[in-house]
Amino acid sequence: MFDFMDFHCLGSSEILDLYTLSRPVCVLQDQDLDQNQDLTAFFPELISESDWQEPHSSQSVGSQRFTCSSSSSSDDTLTSPTSPPPPPRTYKPCFVCQDKSSGYHYGVSACEGCKGFFRRSVQKNMVYTCHRDRNCIINKITRNRCQYCRLQRCFAVGMSKESVRNDRNRRKEKNEAVKMTIMETYELTEELGLIVEKICRAHRETFPSLCQLGKYTTNSSSDHRIHLDLGLWDKFSELATKCIIKVVEFAKRVPGFTGLTMADQITLLKAACLDILILRICTRYTPDQDTMTFSDGLTLTRTQIHNAGFGPMTDQVFTFAGQLLPLEMDDTESGLLSAICLVSGDRHDLEEPSKVEVLQEPLLEALKIYSRKRRPSMPLMFPKALMKITDLRSISAKGAERVVTLKMEIPGSMPPLIEEMLEDLQNLENQQKDR
Repeated sequence: MFDFMDFHCLGSSEILDLYTLSRPVCVLQDQDLDQNQDLTAFFPELISESDWQEPHSSQSVGSQRFTCSSSSSSDDTLTSPTSPPPPPRTYKPCFVCQDKSSGYHYGVSACEGCKGFFRRSVQKNMVYTCHRDRNCIINKITRNRCQYCRLQRCFAVGMSKESVRNDRNRRKEKNEAVKMTIMETYELTEELGLIVEKICRAHRETFPSLCQLGKYTTNSSSDHRIHLDLGLWDKFSELATKCIIKVVEFAKRVPGFTGLTMADQITLLKAACLDILILRICTRYTPDQDTMTFSDGLTLTRTQIHNAGFGPMTDQVFTFAGQLLPLEMDDTESGLLSAICLVSGDRHDLEEPSKVEVLQEPLLEALKIYSRKRRPSMPLMFPKALMKITDLRSISAKGAERVVTLKMEIPGSMPPLIEEMLEDLQNLENQQKDR
């Protein structure tokens, strides 16, 4: 197609700047070459670096010959000088105070101080006052002396209110997207799901819900409060003993509990028994009738519960029951919260508190994920539920005080199981008083 083509290398006097080239640039001279063709499509050897390593006058590929000549007779090879170092970075001054700028913010070059000042002023709709003539000099030193003139200077140099609002909206959208991502990632692992299932089953089988009970009432001492109704006390102490047995059964079914030492199992049970009993009875609170229902269906009013033995702690228990209502806890959450109350590493006289804490961690994680998954729009329900443990301990301390006075009011002795379970609470209360 074309028998002979010459490539003439451009010398230093030509238009091209050879300092930007790593090798001689050759111009193809051939009138017969189609201008629309890609050179490398015909001669792929031209793009090989090895072809340009050594100077040569001619090269043939197939039946085609190329000649490359340099305009400089003294040098056979063109060498590129080393590139000069980059110039030092320069910082533009802040348009507002002339301090070193950190970039373009809200439309102008500004420092971090003026950027933050303008953003806060716009977002909070701040109104400033100048105590001079509204022409204060604003620079790096004086910029904090007059907020009015500084803000006016921000507007004068071109800072935009709309940029602040748009930036705030973008941040809000980003935060909402992050929240949605967090909510979507709350899924129970297989291990946690198994724990939740075991706790829920243990709770339901040891504590029937209110809807499963056949309620019945009594008119005994329902009119006014008295120190103690012995008939109600006998019934209450009988039910309390049965409830304690159910709490022990629940505890044994909490994953890992029976793996603790026997001494630690007893310590945890004695410390948490009253907490769990109060939590359970409060989940059977009926607000419109102001009553609580026991496990056999016996439903007592506030006055009757006072007379049955609760005494001065009655109102505190009912207040706690009312505070549980907004949480709308189901059986699973009540069971998990009971288990967390039970397995607490901060109880006194534990032999292996660290082992107890290890058992509590998955229970906390399970309650957190379960409650947030159940109420994705209410992420604070988990911490609110945990705060109820503090309230329960406060009520239990009052319960320990009540046991002391109750012993003097009942004609006989305290039922042995109640006596044993509340013994440590009394000792703890006495230790706290001595401190």
